[in-house]
Amino acid sequence: MSASANSGCAAGARAFARVMSMNFAELEARAETVLTAQGGDAAHDLAHIRRVVANARALAATEGARLEVVLPAAWLHDCVSVPKDSPQRASASKLAAAQALVWLRDWGWPEEVLPDVAHAIEAHSFSAGIAPRTLEAQVVQDADRLDALGAAGLARCLMLGGEMGRPLYAAVDPFCDNRVPDDRASCVDHFYTKLLKLESTMQTPGGRTEARVRTDYLRGFLAELRKEIGAGEI
Repeated sequence: MSASANSGCAAGARAFARVMSMNFAELEARAETVLTAQGGDAAHDLAHIRRVVANARALAATEGARLEVVLPAAWLHDCVSVPKDSPQRASASKLAAAQALVWLRDWGWPEEVLPDVAHAIEAHSFSAGIAPRTLEAQVVQDADRLDALGAAGLARCLMLGGEMGRPLYAAVDPFCDNRVPDDRASCVDHFYTKLLKLESTMQTPGGRTEARVRTDYLRGFLAELRKEIGAGEI
């Protein structure tokens, strides 16, 4: 075997050993500690983070993504909290990536994966509009967006809307049939400005499949609400 081949095998063995020696349970414990101290709004609490991590694990297993990138990015993707109505909201994921690197270096996470972790955190945000360049970033983005859909997504939307003092629906044209939806107007408007669009942004096959199911759930809720408040069929 050539010297270059030997070198490549040795490098691969070292990389494998690093992955095997990573203590994901310790990462979880450290992340939970710092995130609990940081706090967050009603829709970006520790329960949200845990669901995103679970989504990310499942998608990583299906898509073959590297857990040493996916898991720290999923745990720390919202580690800097910027209010939804803040003009700095689009910068939140970049701020979170920077803070995550500080913690991960302090925890001894392998330096060579940190750029990919940072990119996955930056690219997860809907408002930032950063295209994911790696499979791991695609997985983390899908994992986070799945939690904005389905029963959990519906609950998060209503919880955050209530926290921000927004009504469930607008008194006039509640389902935006003849007006441009406006997040500031009501919780239901948020379905049309963002939530119903997420399915089309999914990056992985597994993410697209699950997003379709969860989006149908949201459409069912809107149809039932329309019926209950007598808004009529579109």
